[in-house]
Amino acid sequence: MIKIGLIKEGKVPSDSRVALIPAQCKWLMQHFKDINIVVEASNNRCFSDEEYKRAGIAVVNDISDCDILMGIKEVPKDALIANKTYLFFSHTRKKQPYNQVLFHTMIDKKITLIDYECLEHEDGQRVIGFGFFAGVVGAHNGMMCYGNRTGLYKLGRVYEEKDYRSLIHQYFGLKLPNVKIAVTGSGRVAHGILEVMNLMGITEVEPDEYLEKKFTYPVYVQLKGPDLFTHKHLKTYQREHFHSHPTHYKSRFLPYAHCSDILMNGIFWTEDMPRLFDLSDIDEHFAIQTISDITDDAHGSIPINLGDQTIEDPVYGVDRKTFTKTAPYLPGSIDVIAVGNLPNELPRDASRYFGEQLIKHVLPDLLGSGNDMVERATILKQGQLTNHFNYLADYAVH
Repeated sequence: MIKIGLIKEGKVPSDSRVALIPAQCKWLMQHFKDINIVVEASNNRCFSDEEYKRAGIAVVNDISDCDILMGIKEVPKDALIANKTYLFFSHTRKKQPYNQVLFHTMIDKKITLIDYECLEHEDGQRVIGFGFFAGVVGAHNGMMCYGNRTGLYKLGRVYEEKDYRSLIHQYFGLKLPNVKIAVTGSGRVAHGILEVMNLMGITEVEPDEYLEKKFTYPVYVQLKGPDLFTHKHLKTYQREHFHSHPTHYKSRFLPYAHCSDILMNGIFWTEDMPRLFDLSDIDEHFAIQTISDITDDAHGSIPINLGDQTIEDPVYGVDRKTFTKTAPYLPGSIDVIAVGNLPNELPRDASRYFGEQLIKHVLPDLLGSGNDMVERATILKQGQLTNHFNYLADYAVH
């Protein structure tokens, strides 16, 4: 018998999402007779303790007898239980300095860490994540922000809605100006953005049309790798080469910055990759007024991302001349939305979606004999770096 515990989220600010919703726990226990699932009591989970109890799932205060512990955000180091297998988003694969102490604690406690972010198909595509709902919320917030700046329309807050279905009702009868929106990316985040663009009745146009024409109705363009980056010398783009040698490439986004009102950023980014634009590019030709940086890397692909805001207060301004943080909606600033836990505005829908992916792609192999995908996502095994993550050796030293 394998015992799985759904842990109480301990990171601050708190997150109310969960890896498996009550109905999914019930289904798993009916179909996998050799597992038992318990839930650590929590008063801030989007599905209440009572909802788990009604599904026949035990709610407990002590999870120390579980074999596998599943959460969402980073587990506070003092809450880690030695010699356990954990699944959560550790945010350590890029050697994030703010989580190095957490990483050291997992090593010291001989923990096995399987990181959701590292669960990938052989071609590098993510298997599981909240990206779709991050895209949905980020797109809504970007449009809300532009409406607040211009006063041309009004959108309410996502987290005040009961669920995604209720959110969609905000878009019925919504009258938008002839705004131009650049959407970057092609993964789950971008799919979420496009969902909102289409629900709002915004028309998709091709990149060349977007750059060359003026429109009397709202339009968006989806910009993928070849539209955003080009080899510095060959003037070509090859996806695998770009990800292997990103320093050989430069951005080709700037023409879109000269004719866009809103940027919805959904690209994956690392330190070696070119930024979409540089600070020096923000001049009188730079037309973007609102940036929803859903990727949310501080000083990353969006160099004026000056750090996270909260769900309750998601928008700040960046002065066009000094690049310092200001109040939002000022004439001389660009508005930026940068929130690290966007899907938590629709926690029940996001949790259901996440659990479906877990059940479909991960849990059968995790509970069985495992597979290469699970092995490739295992950063630590009993406190030791696995071969796939030897590049973290200097990060692990303490």
